[in-house]
Amino acid sequence: MKKIISLGLCFVLGSFVLAGCSSESEPFEEKSYTSDTQISGIHLDVQDREIEVLLSEDEQVHIQYSENSKEYYDISVSDGVLTMTSASSKEWTDYIGVKPAAEDRKISLQIPDTLLENLTISTTNEDITLSPLAVTGSISLSSNGGNITFENVDVGNALSLTVKDGDISGTVIGSYDDFAIQTEIKKGESNLPNKEGGEKTLNVSSNNGNVNVALVNE
Repeated sequence: MKKIISLGLCFVLGSFVLAGCSSESEPFEEKSYTSDTQISGIHLDVQDREIEVLLSEDEQVHIQYSENSKEYYDISVSDGVLTMTSASSKEWTDYIGVKPAAEDRKISLQIPDTLLENLTISTTNEDITLSPLAVTGSISLSSNGGNITFENVDVGNALSLTVKDGDISGTVIGSYDDFAIQTEIKKGESNLPNKEGGEKTLNVSSNNGNVNVALVNE
């Protein structure tokens, strides 16, 4: 009797799993956002999305992304700070099967050079890439399960880089005398020293990844 009940439960659960796997996921729709007010700061906090940051050609903030009714974003502006966060209406059966295509898991952010104070980006299981750009305040980048890559980033006072199960590589405008540097490395290697002094701060944290960051002159 116990075997019959167990087999029955397995059959029922298996039916749910197969139903979830066999159902076609809802297609994603490409969308874009353009700010209609002056933006001084940007805060992106998303999950399982690759983020590419480029320079804007018209001094406005633009975001290109894809979403559907199950996976979408909340975008708002308050006191000059643009916030974009992941939102979801998924049920547990929606997590069964393949993940969305790479192009549907990418966010392209375009920002004006030197007009932004602060930039904060956080994601999981994907990479963050920055083109050469400058902010008057700080940049904070965090990826849990992805790499952080950047080129000739210029900050007014602080740069914070955090990864888990990923690498950090890039170049920062300035000299070692400009930065107080603090690094925390677990299960990885880093070319950065820990040092005090400097008007700016460079904080780097890596767990199970390598760090290769160079300070360069313009």
